[in-house]
Amino acid sequence: MDFLDNLTAAADIALRALNTTPRGSRPCPRPQTDDQLDAAEKKWSGELMRVNHVGEVCAQAMYSAQALVTRNPALREQFARAGKDEMDHLAWTSQRLDELGTRPSLLNPLWYAGAFAIGLMAGRAKDSVSLGFVSETEKQVEQHLDEHLNKLPVGDATSRAILTQMCVDEAMHAREADLAGAESLPSTIRVAMRVTAKLMTTSALKI
Repeated sequence: MDFLDNLTAAADIALRALNTTPRGSRPCPRPQTDDQLDAAEKKWSGELMRVNHVGEVCAQAMYSAQALVTRNPALREQFARAGKDEMDHLAWTSQRLDELGTRPSLLNPLWYAGAFAIGLMAGRAKDSVSLGFVSETEKQVEQHLDEHLNKLPVGDATSRAILTQMCVDEAMHAREADLAGAESLPSTIRVAMRVTAKLMTTSALKI
């Protein structure tokens, strides 16, 4: 029965991530200054935020899958807490896409399925490996967010406020995974993760 309950919860997360307007538990970060964007800058910001929205779709999938298969109740709760933070990020990036007049990626179902499969494989290995995937993923995401903060137009204060808070949260997730016993992943897997992330981010800019 517990597995069926967890499976139902995983299905609910997938539906909310892909088919509804997500709602966060925290208000969307807002700057004290107004945005100053021309049409070209607004389009560029929208493309960057679409990439970040895809990342949050994938985060929902990964944490949901890992929570589904772990037999450790404390770890399941840790994944659920992180997933809640990521749902905030999903809601914030979704809202920002609307404000910028930009659609989500058409490939979101594909990326969700891939991230869910990775989460399942990591979770079925052992808890330390599962935590290792969390740690490495969040550290790579933090680097990616830093890059996007530098790429955003100077006048896009709202997107910058959102990404800044996301960066804080991702660093916390990586730190919590390390403290919980994350296992360092082999270099080949870390490189493969970077290559996959690059493919995702490149395609999400336009598709």
